[in-house]
Amino acid sequence: MHSAAELSGTEEGAAAEPVAIVGIAALYPEAQGVEDYWRLTSGQPPHPPSGGGTDDGGSGLDGITVDVARFRIPPAQAGAMARMQLLMLEAARRCLEDAGGVERAVDRDRTDVVVGTCGGLDRQYANALRIEGSRYARELQRSAEASDDPLTRENAEQAAEELRSLLRQRLGASPHDRVGEMASTIPARIASAFKLRGRTLALESADATSFLGLAHAVTALRGRASDAALVVTGQRRESELLPRALAAKGLGGAPLGEGVGALLLKRLSTAERDGDRIYATLRGCVLRHTARPGAFGYALSPAAHREGVRRALAACGTGAGHVGYVEYAGGAPPAGAALEALAAELGAPGAPDGPPEEQVALGSTAARLGNTLANAGLAAVTTAALALHHRTLPATAAATGTASGEAGEGADDNGPAAPFRRSGPAAEWAAAGPEEPRRALVVGASLTGSVCHLVLEEHRPPAAGAGGPARAARTAVRESEPIAVLALGGRFAGSPDAESFWETILSGQDRFTPLPAALLDPELYYAPGALSLDRSYTDLGAPVSVPEEPPEGLHLGRERFAALDAAQRLALTVAAELFARRSPEAARLTGRPGLIALGSNLGLGRDRRADTALSLPRLDAAAADLTALKHLSPAERDALLAAVHRHYPGPDAVVTPDLLDSCLASGSAALIAGEFGLDAVPLAVEAACASSLAALDVAIGALRSGSVDYAVAGGVELPCNERDMVLCSSLGLLSHDRITPFDTSADGFTPGDGCALFLLKRLGDARRDGDRPLGLLRGIGASNDAKSLIAPDADGQVRAMRQAFEQVDFPPAEVDYLEAHGTGTKVGDRVEVGASGEVYGGPRRTRPLDIGSVKSFFGHTFAAAGSAGLLRALLAMRAGTLPPNANLENLNPGLDLSAIPATVSTRAGAWPQADGRPRRAGVSSFGTGGINYHLLIEEDEADVAPQTAHTAHTDGQR
Repeated sequence: MHSAAELSGTEEGAAAEPVAIVGIAALYPEAQGVEDYWRLTSGQPPHPPSGGGTDDGGSGLDGITVDVARFRIPPAQAGAMARMQLLMLEAARRCLEDAGGVERAVDRDRTDVVVGTCGGLDRQYANALRIEGSRYARELQRSAEASDDPLTRENAEQAAEELRSLLRQRLGASPHDRVGEMASTIPARIASAFKLRGRTLALESADATSFLGLAHAVTALRGRASDAALVVTGQRRESELLPRALAAKGLGGAPLGEGVGALLLKRLSTAERDGDRIYATLRGCVLRHTARPGAFGYALSPAAHREGVRRALAACGTGAGHVGYVEYAGGAPPAGAALEALAAELGAPGAPDGPPEEQVALGSTAARLGNTLANAGLAAVTTAALALHHRTLPATAAATGTASGEAGEGADDNGPAAPFRRSGPAAEWAAAGPEEPRRALVVGASLTGSVCHLVLEEHRPPAAGAGGPARAARTAVRESEPIAVLALGGRFAGSPDAESFWETILSGQDRFTPLPAALLDPELYYAPGALSLDRSYTDLGAPVSVPEEPPEGLHLGRERFAALDAAQRLALTVAAELFARRSPEAARLTGRPGLIALGSNLGLGRDRRADTALSLPRLDAAAADLTALKHLSPAERDALLAAVHRHYPGPDAVVTPDLLDSCLASGSAALIAGEFGLDAVPLAVEAACASSLAALDVAIGALRSGSVDYAVAGGVELPCNERDMVLCSSLGLLSHDRITPFDTSADGFTPGDGCALFLLKRLGDARRDGDRPLGLLRGIGASNDAKSLIAPDADGQVRAMRQAFEQVDFPPAEVDYLEAHGTGTKVGDRVEVGASGEVYGGPRRTRPLDIGSVKSFFGHTFAAAGSAGLLRALLAMRAGTLPPNANLENLNPGLDLSAIPATVSTRAGAWPQADGRPRRAGVSSFGTGGINYHLLIEEDEADVAPQTAHTAHTDGQR
């Protein structure tokens, strides 16, 4: 039994295959390029920017020129893209070129793209401010109409319309805004630019973001789910919100830095086979979490750091004394705790005042770059990798001229000195011995309570055949292991729990309704008819009732609960249902290593609203330039704007100590960990509409690798809001009536709110612990089309489905039901059914495949869509009932279901256990950006009818 959680990608007691770093990119204000980054790290001044590298007069990240045409981005889309998207495209390009070029460096079909960000992006904030600008304009008009000045009253309506027009110009307005602002569009755009067709996702875990991205990539590589992984992380000062929120929480010590970095990773054997230049190898990769209720905070216990260091070193079979360099990521407060633990664990090979070669050098990215938050871990790994590659210890604080202690707060002269050398110029890195490779330890921490430890090693070609077959055998066993679903919970429109969700399905009636004014002000944002950049042509949705009171038994009070983002409150409530449904006989989860991975929009509503409130001066500046109000004196204009401001909270009411907690997408997972006492690393995953299944994929990989004992996975999002309605409507994505998958009238989707969560364990562990599985997750596949960001692609969907079937011992013909993505467009339905027929159809199928979509009842729940589909499929399997579809009046004949053969039912029907085998289903989820996921589920053998259980078992043996 472990005392805290870890996410390592390493099987305990076994040295897993090293992962090679074969490509690097570094874009920072202080250094734009790998060579410049190393010069900065080694204490040399960077080269001046080369011609074309930055815009004239530009500085830092804003001065980096990105050639949009090089990435084949249509001009109509370029203006709607987040600046971070362009920077990460450029970092990806440089990283692939550093590895020898994409043609030489990678197998495109087997290369994943993992992106990490934290906080809102500039386009998200601009879009939110523009849409809020309509409300501001209305309040301006009302204030003008109440003015004592006749001309002001006369010009009131003109002023409002002029302001809306001016905001469209200044903040940008495009039909492509919804796609351009999404964090998951970044990896999708990278995949499209370089034709990379592996897994595609964005993630966030506060200042552990980079570490989670690297851990996920390492797990996928060691599990043979991919052959290469491009990990790109970045942090930018998108607005004043994040630095002010950090300061309000008492974390403003190290300045918020900016930077974008990228690493290209491969298994060492693959890199050696491909003849790659190898900077260094990643050996141990351990993330731990300490559960704590209440406000988020760093883990201050040295024990957590010490255990993480021990396990990370054990993963590469080395003693602690062989670490020559420690790189601390970020400038977070737990540096003192980390140093205390490191000093105790690493020991002191020499006296504190002995020669430098007998001490462990200590450095920090924060001293050089500031705290780059989401990028901090990757920047630290880059430093360590380059140091190993050059066999040179980086310059530390005194030599680089930084004044803030390298390790942040707590690393003062009274702290543990031995075995660290804390300052000095760059120096040759002497090896510990002829047989010992140089090693570096990278240490990080997250403000949500995670601690992170990675061990890097210089590359020395291993002896031929050392351990390869054994490693492959262990991986093969883990890959095919079923994952048990032990509990579930859900909350959707008109359905406060999983039971009422299933009752709604059986009723055959959807839960669509006109959105209340609190969610969509009809006067401002609803205009039936033509497309508009400012209004939605539909007011229909499936909104959920977000709880106002915290679930019973939790530590957080009403005031803190009310301050949370709506998605966080919803996720906490569903988690309470999840754990309440678990068998009381089941083994406890506390104290065991776990993971909480939630599909989510990485830019929460609370985050955008807070930025909008702080950005009122931008709206004021636009109002001051209106020709309709030019006749006013400055004092009269200020009085008019003051009347508008009465409808908005002041900055002091917005920037509170709890603001940051409620703005983090990973905060939903961190809250679940803290409030339910789970030592589980929290993570938010965005893969557009496939986010839930991407989160499940991360969880399944972690479980099969043996790095966690359990996982909570699922998705949450609330798109029934003015911003999403307007942005989706402007691109024509919404149905003019209601979503009708597979119908001749299908013309788009209807948005819906929701959350569904699942508790997972490896099947063997579940049986050992006395858990009763509700169903088994057997295989999951993922791909990217690497084509259009919007149009669906059959080939990409087929690749994801076939990957899933590579992990199971049954053919597609033995799957009874397909829970389709079912977006509800004629093209989307036709492509999905065609792709499904290519995999599931054929002469071996003895009964028609039943196809359905939960969206016909609850709408498109975006990041929660895949979890809604899985919830429906599991409940249907448990009930032995094939679920119906709502609103299907005229089945689209163009789908050619008879060729599969397949049916789409409008009534619930019996789901028999055909041929003595368990019931089986597929769940599809496809997202904007060409992202495809497919999950295969199966009934637990204990639920197969007794008279057929033996037959099913012997059939499996044959």
